Amino acid sequence: MSSTPLVNTSTSAGLLPAPPPCLARLDRVGRRRGGIQALNGVSFDLPGGAVTALLGVNGAGKSTAIEVLLGLQPVDTGHVVMFDRPPGAADVRGDVGAMLQQMQLPERLRVCELLALVRSWYAAPRSVADCIALAGLDGLLDRRYGRLSGGQQRRVQFALAMCGRPRLLILDEPTTGLDIGARHQLWRAVRDLVQAGTGVLLTTHDMAEAEALADRVVVLDRGRVRTTGSVAEVRARVDRRHVACDSALEADVVAAWPGVVDATRTAGRLRIVAIDADAVVRRLFAADPGCANLEVRQAGLADALELIDGADIREAV
Repeated sequence: MSSTPLVNTSTSAGLLPAPPPCLARLDRVGRRRGGIQALNGVSFDLPGGAVTALLGVNGAGKSTAIEVLLGLQPVDTGHVVMFDRPPGAADVRGDVGAMLQQMQLPERLRVCELLALVRSWYAAPRSVADCIALAGLDGLLDRRYGRLSGGQQRRVQFALAMCGRPRLLILDEPTTGLDIGARHQLWRAVRDLVQAGTGVLLTTHDMAEAEALADRVVVLDRGRVRTTGSVAEVRARVDRRHVACDSALEADVVAAWPGVVDATRTAGRLRIVAIDADAVVRRLFAADPGCANLEVRQAGLADALELIDGADIREAV
C-alpha cells in the first residue's frame, strides 16, 4: 500500500485537494477464534484526519479487528497493513497510540511517573503540559494510579495513548466511566487531534458519541462489514422515521396502524416509529384534526444497529 501523493491544491489551477492519506487497511481479513468466525472477509481503510467509528453489537468482531490491526492476533486470510508495513512492526509502534477497554497499568505508580515512563519511549513526545490539558489531568499528577476512580483512570489512559503524537489513535470505548464534563473534554481533544491530521479509529456503544465524532462509519455484523459510509449516509439507509406530536389519540390505537413500528406516549407527547412516515402523518391529521407541534426526524445510528439483523437497513458496502 502506498500513501496518496500530494497534488497541487491551488484553486487557480482548478485542482481539488488531495484525499487524506490511508494510514492503515484491513483487506479481506478472516480470523477464526475457536469455533467462531470472528472476522469474515473484513475490509476497510483508516484515513488520516478523520474519525472512523467501528460499530456493532457485542460479538460483531470489533475487538478482533482492533487486535489484528495492532498485531496482537495473526490473520488467517487476507492482509493488514499499517503505514505500508505489517502491524506490530517495531518501526510502526511509535506512530500508533491505543486506549483499549482492558488496560493493566502499575497501580503503585503516580500519574506523573506513568507519563514520564511512556513519554520516554518516544523521540519527540507531547509535552506534559499538553497531555494534562488534552486529557484533563489537573490535580491528578501526584496521585497513585490505583487510587483513582474509573473515570480518572480512563483520562490517564487517554493521555498515555496520545503522548507519543501518534499518527493513528485507536480508542476502544474511551468514555466509559466518564462524567459529562470529562466526556465532552475528550471529544474536544479528539477533534483537535483530527484537525491536526491524526487518524482515529473509535469503537463505542454510545451512538450519540459516534454521531458527534465520526466522519465515517463501518458497521460490523457477525464478523462481516454490513454497511459503510458517513453518518448521514448510514442513517439514510434505515427505513424508519421518528414522529412526535401533541395528539389526543391513544398510543395503542396508533401502534396498530399499517407502517407503524411502535407508538408510545412520553411526557404528554405521542411518539411514533414509522416505516412509512408520510402515510402515518396523513392518517394522524385525518384521525385528529387538532394534532399539533409535529416533528419528523430521520432514524439515528442506534436504529441502524438495532435493525442490523432485519430488512430495514439497505446494505451498501
